[in-house]
Formats: sequence, structure tokens, C-alpha cells
Amino acid sequence: MKLFFSKGACALGPQIILKELGLSFELESVNLKDKKTKSGSDFYKINPKGYIPALLLDDGSVLTEGAVILQYLADLKPEKNLFPKQGTAERYKAQEWLHYIATEIHKSFHNLFAADRLLKDSAAQEELKNSTRALLVKKFDFLDQHFAKNTFVLGSQFSICDAYLFNVTNWTKFTGVEISSFKNLMTFMEKVGAMPSVQKAIENEKQLS
Repeated sequence: MKLFFSKGACALGPQIILKELGLSFELESVNLKDKKTKSGSDFYKINPKGYIPALLLDDGSVLTEGAVILQYLADLKPEKNLFPKQGTAERYKAQEWLHYIATEIHKSFHNLFAADRLLKDSAAQEELKNSTRALLVKKFDFLDQHFAKNTFVLGSQFSICDAYLFNVTNWTKFTGVEISSFKNLMTFMEKVGAMPSVQKAIENEKQLS
């Protein structure tokens, strides 16, 4: 398998899970501005959507969308218990969390990253950024309350949901979203951030970008 990534973007979660599962894979960075891979390939030919993550499977097919890639990887080694078994009520609750992280947390950051492309007026850009930050703080408050009673997203055990949430919450460090007052959330971030798989994934992105 080969995982296409861009430093600091949303392919960190899948890379963490690949390492947690002990799966063999390659990494190749993508310049998201010119849509070229490190080896010079046209990334649009790999993923016509033009964004990462994209996972090239051994049969030559490509899987996209981070939340789906994470589930696919977890199902390769169900004995690792990184996601509930198919057909169970727990599976649907876990998918509910993945959907929340993808649509309410991950997607909300888009306005902070792309304000200058969405709006021409600088004042309007700042207004959009400030309102987005305020909205995200409310969502992180909800998560902080959840972590007051739970070590990880699904309870007491690390899962693919945690890798995804860690990935996108890490963006608060450079987008001006203030979460330091959310002690339970910060404890979660510190715990996941200290995991060997997470440390290695972050280091790989630095070295291979």
C-alpha cells in the first residue's frame, strides 16, 4: 500500500493507524498547490478529487476519504480492536463519532484555511475566521465534556476515532483556535500525542515532505 499525504494535513490519522496495525506501506508526499506527487506524478490521475489522503491498494485501486480509509484499515486486522465489529450497535455509534469529527470538526477548519479564497474582502475574511473559531470552540467544549468521563472517544480503548480527532484538533495550534482551557481535551491530546505510532508518524511527515 501507498499513502499519499501532505505535511500537517489530514493523512496523519491514517498513517497513525497503519503504524498501530503494523502494516507495511509506503509514503509519498503531495504538493497540494500544483497537485504533483514527490515523484512528479499528476495527483489528479491518482485522486481526481485532488486532495489527500489517498490510499493506493495492492490491487492498484485507490481509496479516498479519511474516515473511510480508517475503517478499511481497521477491518484489515479486526483482532487489534481499533474499531467495533461490523453489524454491532457499537459500530454504528463509532461511525456516528467519525461522522461528527469529519463534518463538524474537520470541515469547519476549511473556513480558516481557505478564507482568502472564499472571500475577497480582508475584513470579511477576518469576520469569517472569527465566527469559525467561535463555532469550533463550542464543539471542543462538547468534546471536553465527553473526555471528562472517557479516556478516548469510544471509552477506555484507543480507536481510529482518536487518531482522526488528534489529527484535526492539532490544527488549533496554528489557526488561532484557543482550547488550552479545556483540560480534559488537552489531557486526551497529550495522551495520544505521546503514543509511539503518533510520534513516528509526525516525524515521518517532517522527513518525507
